Amino acid sequence: MEYGICNLGNVPIRSKAKDQAEIVSFLLFGEHFKIISIKKNWIKIITHHDNYEGWICSKQYTEITYEDFDHLSINKFPICGDKNGEIINLSTGDITPISSGAILPYYHKGKFKIRKQEYSTNVNLATSNKSDLETYSKSLLNTPYLWGGRGPSGIDCSGFSQLIFRLCGIKLPRDAYQQAELGEIIKPTKSIIGDLAFFENNMGKINHVGIVLEKNKIIHSSGKVRIDELNNNGIYNSDSKSITHSLAYIKRLF
Repeated sequence: MEYGICNLGNVPIRSKAKDQAEIVSFLLFGEHFKIISIKKNWIKIITHHDNYEGWICSKQYTEITYEDFDHLSINKFPICGDKNGEIINLSTGDITPISSGAILPYYHKGKFKIRKQEYSTNVNLATSNKSDLETYSKSLLNTPYLWGGRGPSGIDCSGFSQLIFRLCGIKLPRDAYQQAELGEIIKPTKSIIGDLAFFENNMGKINHVGIVLEKNKIIHSSGKVRIDELNNNGIYNSDSKSITHSLAYIKRLF
């Protein structure tokens, strides 16, 4: 078994080992993983933080040891709270862009490291405070929807909820149907800011998620990160003047 860590800002995870394959998710800087298969120019990984599988380019990661993997897994490190930031390689001076959700291993007073390589940064750290959930979620308003996306350059519905909850110190799985397995069901009339609303298709399968705001509002990624009305039937889109997503249930995770 081999191990690795993402040393770039936003690395696509693909369904197959080729450039033309569907992007199913992204790795953010500082996220580590196990390597479960190797092909020419590609490695298949399973991420530590959400157990997601897929293929990444073999040029887009740094190899680490089992001891590194173990230390990264048992420790909780600071997270970048800025939508966009930079890190500086202290050996080469190279600058790498990172975004909100990036992990900064062994961070201390503006410096952190991956193995023996040291970096510096002046990004603001995520507060890991549940009370900041609304602020973080609204900071991504108008971010374009991107299937598999997990950041401010493009994000999907479950990537949005996963990222916002990470910034608030709460770990969520990757996909909406997995997130729907957590927490307790809440009556719509009793929902509060930070509850997760889940929506279903005609087959009764969960296919969308959004974060409940006050006054019967919801923030979610559909076309872009937007705020819409939430009622007992689902999401009412003021642009199309229609219900765009059918409500399954609302859950409270904290």
